[in-house]
Amino acid sequence: MGPAHDLTEDSSEAELVDAARRGDHGAWEALYRSVYPGLRAFMSRRVGTAHVEDAVSETMTRAVAGIDRFELGPVGFAGWVYGIGRRVAADHYRRAGRQARQEEAAVRGIDPDGPAPLDTVLEGEDRAAMRAAFALLSADERELLELRVVGGLSAEEVAAALGKRAGAVRTAQYRALAHLRRILETEGGEDA
Repeated sequence: MGPAHDLTEDSSEAELVDAARRGDHGAWEALYRSVYPGLRAFMSRRVGTAHVEDAVSETMTRAVAGIDRFELGPVGFAGWVYGIGRRVAADHYRRAGRQARQEEAAVRGIDPDGPAPLDTVLEGEDRAAMRAAFALLSADERELLELRVVGGLSAEEVAAALGKRAGAVRTAQYRALAHLRRILETEGGEDA
């Protein structure tokens, strides 16, 4: 393979990948141009138009960083890049979920970097009273709070585990915590 100016639209994918591994900018440009339209459409459906350019850029950055590990197979370069794109989209949703939880904590007046809500409650309340109040919750309420608050799972993860919708999990968590609060506020831990 010659210098970058010898690369043409007719160069084989294997030749382009080999040249890209050697740092040939012309090969990278040809590979990028070959996947960009489809990758952009794919990522747009995955992360939305507001984030598509960042997602495509991150996908190609990871491709450049990982080209030495790429082996040309039946799915070709495009298939490999789309696989990277799927992981970029998953990372995008994890970050968005984390940001949403932090925003929700801010709205509720909880320090997202501080102790977890249950830790705060346990530090401020007698542990025996908390255990007694927790025991008065229904089995479903206990399970939900154990998964969400104690286990630290997201509403989506709990929903998948329990076969429910994430919105239903959030609503049930709110109700279970309100029930727990009512129990703790009554004298002697009697159910309200």
